[in-house]
Amino acid sequence: MTGPERSDTVEVAGGRRLDGTVRTPGDKSISHRALLIGALAEGTSTVRGLSDGGDVARTAAAVEILGARLERENGAVVIEGGRDRLHQAGPIDLGNSGTSMRLLAGVAASLPWTTTLSGDASLSSRPMDRIAAPLSAMGATLRGRGPSQLPPLEIRGGGLHGIEWTPPMASAQVKSAILFAGLDATGETVVREAVPTRAHTEEMLTAAGAEISVEPWGGGRLVRLRASRLGPLDLDIPGDPSQAAFWLVAACLIPGSKVVVECVYGGQERIGFMSVLERMGAAVSIRTGVGGGADLSAEHSSLRSTDVEAAEIPSLDEVPILAVAAAAAEGTTTFRDVGELTVKESDRLAATIALVEALGARAHAEHDNLVVEGAGAPGSAPVRFHSRGDHRLAMAAIVGALASPAGGTVGGVASVDTSYPTFLDHLDALAGPGTWGPAPPGADVSR
Repeated sequence: MTGPERSDTVEVAGGRRLDGTVRTPGDKSISHRALLIGALAEGTSTVRGLSDGGDVARTAAAVEILGARLERENGAVVIEGGRDRLHQAGPIDLGNSGTSMRLLAGVAASLPWTTTLSGDASLSSRPMDRIAAPLSAMGATLRGRGPSQLPPLEIRGGGLHGIEWTPPMASAQVKSAILFAGLDATGETVVREAVPTRAHTEEMLTAAGAEISVEPWGGGRLVRLRASRLGPLDLDIPGDPSQAAFWLVAACLIPGSKVVVECVYGGQERIGFMSVLERMGAAVSIRTGVGGGADLSAEHSSLRSTDVEAAEIPSLDEVPILAVAAAAAEGTTTFRDVGELTVKESDRLAATIALVEALGARAHAEHDNLVVEGAGAPGSAPVRFHSRGDHRLAMAAIVGALASPAGGTVGGVASVDTSYPTFLDHLDALAGPGTWGPAPPGADVSR
């Protein structure tokens, strides 16, 4: 985040309407994949609009450690890649980025040496068994801590063969790890998805010339890949729709607000939250913008409850901010099959329940479901909440504080730098200067 003064705990003025147009940073998921494909591709790739968040910076540093060359030229990132450039390296620290670790594990499995991937305390508590199982079945050797294969993760790669794999959970990261490994595996690699997840890896491998095909499989998707030599990318990355969701929900909740988020990635697996908001009665719209991206808009609306299936938002990234909307809606909203939230950057299920309660509504878990009992309007008491170091919870809590007439205090805001460093700058642009400021020492963020 940039600006005059930043604090890990901020005070937010409530009730200020949001008005204007904003563009979120380059899509984080596409940015990770662009760097990895650029490192594997033979030649020079040019990527414009790369995310400037800390998680993507970890992936960029990792591919440089492995031997790819990155340079910034006129706002673009130029990647000199190719398998002959890559070499064995010491442990690679991926910070808090689970996406970096899972995708890079697939790449490392295809490299004929041992690579060790590590991370911070939060990442070191996240299970990697879901990628270790298929990559081991392909012939790699992976060693983590305990049965869940917690990081640090040691990967001895090379000599892979294709497999047929049906991930037990909807996960674009697992699918992508298998496909990255399959680029250098004998035979055919097949991934069967019961629920379609974000298709960035398939789309970008196709653009790089991989021998890959995608076809329907029941209600999901079947991806076939053969070993492929990749050509370089020339790519413009659209804005991140998951980050757009924060501004759109804020506009729905605050009277007088109207926000347009320009040129985001418009694939259905990424903007399912728009359909959820529409069912809740939100005045939202989608239109094709300049360059093929989607422009998403929202304005103040009275919201009602709905049921949300995990398949509508396969990554579950938008659950915390949709829970903020549900807290202000009439009736009870149920998010079904979202138990995967417990192994995100934080226990995002427990943290989202705490956030809803901090907003003056009620929530609880029923097995793998999240149940939010809406209050019918944003709460009137000051919001006090700590993000537990989770960027999505921090941004969702700031939106909740904005919607409360009494505002609030949010801790753990530095975590936003991992994905959306300019979030508070964009808040200034939409709501006006003075909407937020550093909280005094000892400010109460007890939830």
